[in-house]
Amino acid sequence: MNTTTQLISLHGGHSGQYCNHAKDLLEDIILRYIALGFKKVGITEHIPPLNDQFLYPDEKKLNLTADDLNKRFKDYFRQLNALKKKYDSKIKIFTGMETETYAGCVDHIKKLISRFHPDYIVGSVHHIDDICFDYSKEEYDRIAYVCGSYDIMYEKYFDLQYEMIKALKPFVVGHFDLIRIYDENYKKRLLVPEIDQKVKRNLALIKSLNLVMDFNLRPLARGEKEPYITTSILKTAKGMGIRVVPGDDSHGVNEAGCHVDKAIEILKALGFETQWPDPMLLT
Repeated sequence: MNTTTQLISLHGGHSGQYCNHAKDLLEDIILRYIALGFKKVGITEHIPPLNDQFLYPDEKKLNLTADDLNKRFKDYFRQLNALKKKYDSKIKIFTGMETETYAGCVDHIKKLISRFHPDYIVGSVHHIDDICFDYSKEEYDRIAYVCGSYDIMYEKYFDLQYEMIKALKPFVVGHFDLIRIYDENYKKRLLVPEIDQKVKRNLALIKSLNLVMDFNLRPLARGEKEPYITTSILKTAKGMGIRVVPGDDSHGVNEAGCHVDKAIEILKALGFETQWPDPMLLT
């Protein structure tokens, strides 16, 4: 692990207690961060769905309802705040949540913020035309077909992201280029002029709002070659003076803190500042 820069993750800590596609206990995940030498960590569980239409496939399989997940989310914040106090002498825990982006989500998220008072939020997009695109390649390909092409699907993604950022102003913009998840040709596609224009427009908005971008390490945990954000966009963000902070997007004890040392090396090599800001408190 890197010893000259403080280890941090501002997008992660999904646990089997509060996320069906994760595993392990939340407290055990926090203990893992402590054991690895982290002094700060943001825990950002997925928000509960607005209604049953937006349940994930694994949640539907378990016959869960939006009401069930709202109750579970309440317990998540109760426990996370308790763990924050329990381990405050060892690690600074930021209480957070990861958003969704679909019809009706903005009012839903603002109500959750008002109710739970998170330290910050991660603004993410997992849906296009209210359909989750990152759960399977089959759904990803189907959405591209419905959109008319993969290029149009990318354009829709970045338009949705732009509107989400404007509406919510999330302290952390999550996995900026997640839309490339199942696309082997993403490096070329991101340079298509119509897509590149939307990417740069979104980056300009992030800069104007003084937000942070998530250097999301989940792809490395899957054996892929580079994190979200891809190198071309990362270099553009650097040129614009945008802050980028590691996020392990961990879904269990064994993934907590993984590849953060590599992320720090990449960011330092590109000249990024690695003395990262604490998440701003929402009011």
